[in-house]
Amino acid sequence: MKEEMTSADVAALVAELSSGELSLIDAKVGKIYQPLEDEIRFNLFVFGKGRVDFIIQAGKRAHLSQYASPSPKMPQSFPMLLRKHIMSSRIVSIKQYDFDRIIEIGFVRGGVETVLVAELFARGNIVLIDNERRIILPMNPATFKGRRVRSGEIYIYPEAQISPLDANEEQMLAVFRSSDSDVVRTIATRFNLGGLLSEEVCSRAGVKKNLPVAEVGLEEINLLLRAMKEMFSPLQTGKLDPCVIKKGEGDASQSIDVVPFELEVYRGLAKERYPSFNKALDEYFGKREAASITEQVVAVKKEKVDLLERRLKQQEEAVEKYGKEAAKQTSIAESIYANYQAVEDVLNVLSNARDKGYSWDQIKSILKAARDSVPAAKSILSIDQATGTVVLDLMGMKTSIDVSKTVPQNAQLYYEKSKKLAKKQEGAIRSIEQTKLAMQKKEKPVAKKGTVRIKKHWYDKFRWFTSSDGFLVIGGRDADTNEEIFTKYMEKRDIVLHTQSPGAPLTVIKTGGKDVPPQTLEEAARFVVSYSSIWKSGQFSADCYWVNSTQVSKTPESGEYVKKGSFIIRGERNYLRDVPVGVAVGIEMGAETRVIGGPLSAVNGRGKHIIELVPGKFNQNDIAKKIYRVYVETIGDASFVKQAASPDKIAMVLPPGESDIKV
Repeated sequence: MKEEMTSADVAALVAELSSGELSLIDAKVGKIYQPLEDEIRFNLFVFGKGRVDFIIQAGKRAHLSQYASPSPKMPQSFPMLLRKHIMSSRIVSIKQYDFDRIIEIGFVRGGVETVLVAELFARGNIVLIDNERRIILPMNPATFKGRRVRSGEIYIYPEAQISPLDANEEQMLAVFRSSDSDVVRTIATRFNLGGLLSEEVCSRAGVKKNLPVAEVGLEEINLLLRAMKEMFSPLQTGKLDPCVIKKGEGDASQSIDVVPFELEVYRGLAKERYPSFNKALDEYFGKREAASITEQVVAVKKEKVDLLERRLKQQEEAVEKYGKEAAKQTSIAESIYANYQAVEDVLNVLSNARDKGYSWDQIKSILKAARDSVPAAKSILSIDQATGTVVLDLMGMKTSIDVSKTVPQNAQLYYEKSKKLAKKQEGAIRSIEQTKLAMQKKEKPVAKKGTVRIKKHWYDKFRWFTSSDGFLVIGGRDADTNEEIFTKYMEKRDIVLHTQSPGAPLTVIKTGGKDVPPQTLEEAARFVVSYSSIWKSGQFSADCYWVNSTQVSKTPESGEYVKKGSFIIRGERNYLRDVPVGVAVGIEMGAETRVIGGPLSAVNGRGKHIIELVPGKFNQNDIAKKIYRVYVETIGDASFVKQAASPDKIAMVLPPGESDIKV
């Protein structure tokens, strides 16, 4: 079964896409996606035809497709860079390099020229180069002998082979004289044809494919050259006969190849013809890839179900195990009390012996000798001198007793073990209920238009977030809101945070009189650092401190002046060193539907569709639009996203300065 395109396939495809009805020349580039590790999908606008998807899978295929793979929820770095350089550009050329499995697509945007090189051989690659052929970015950086495919390097083609379209008698004779193989292998490797087309050439020429090249004369060479010209004539005349080759009959038939023209080696096999080679490629490669992805999705879903079933079985076994073990520990405790006097006698005997300075070995000998005179000694099965415990036989139940503890204390140890096991059993029972719900519950649909629940709050005018522990944290947006927080909303029991350097919001943890946990303090520290000038400057960490609100004042010392939005801190400051910046954006979809922002740990607990941000190169408006587009693509309901998380609403929770989506 064919797994990748041949040089002839590439030539036929390029011929169709560079001119004629399927031409992509002058098409405008829309969004670019990377649905699979080695695949890029271009959304193109073709004048008079509308939008089409063009697929390039490194090392395998390239064609227009109606079987596009689903777009990833989060864009990867390579397609994002392609968007940066060629989105909204026009395609000005589509070429094949030297009858090799290499396609070059030229783009122009604002007078700037770039070229995308698609290598469809071996592992393959997709490389963006500038008009000086310097590599901007490869999909797969690689180093070969005499060739480096890395950013900043000049793009160098792989070692060239002889083009079968231009081959002459002198070239073929020289190739055969330098080879020690047979005819078919020599043609396949030196004329860039591959095994199947080389066999076709031999078949058409009437030359035995396994004939050693040393036995080939001028007559055979001319026959081979003539067969090559004949085989490839449809590529030069444009009279293709695209078809998918099938093996087997009826429902058992299987597609084994796709070719741009008929081959004698497939004489007698069923053929499914198509109006264009591009369509044939899509039906062969695209349809099969789509089916493969569907199978993978089904397999993943089945694996999840199987995983839940295995988890349920393990949890049920754990419940039974904990129950039995808890009952056993309770029985041991009860047997200790039931044999209270016998256990106490043993403990007294051992304690007295140890007090007299006897070693454990001596004690064992004494007990062995006293088994008849001391009834309690009969119950002793063994003594572990390392742990100071003795194993007793209490009504047929082996019981380990700590000689340093009293009878009730020993019994209590077993009761405590039973309680712990009972708690584990309760936890396992709760886990069983959760697993059963997960098995029964279908994924809830995303809230649709009309179900967006938006309320107004007094803190909406400020920067804010709710900590993982449920504390409201607010911060000023500017000098005016800093003043408003200080005069109207800061209470004596609150905690105030600020960065060591100026340019940070007045940040207040509304404690409500409760003690603030370390997690909330850490999240508030990240908040004040991230929404300060630290983010603007592109730094990734900074120091900050916290104080009690009673230490914050607007009253200056004599002769000093405090400008609007600034404050004086008096007394000891509690420093938090090297606090990392980090902001996440999500959509809260519970009692309210709204965009929320703040530290990742806080947003994670309250929101869905979380997107992390880092200092970057996009201003607030641009990054807000990027996040909005990601939400529309992910959620699939533009109306809902517009109501709950429009770009304006997203911008309100973003840090100052420039940002980028964390990849």
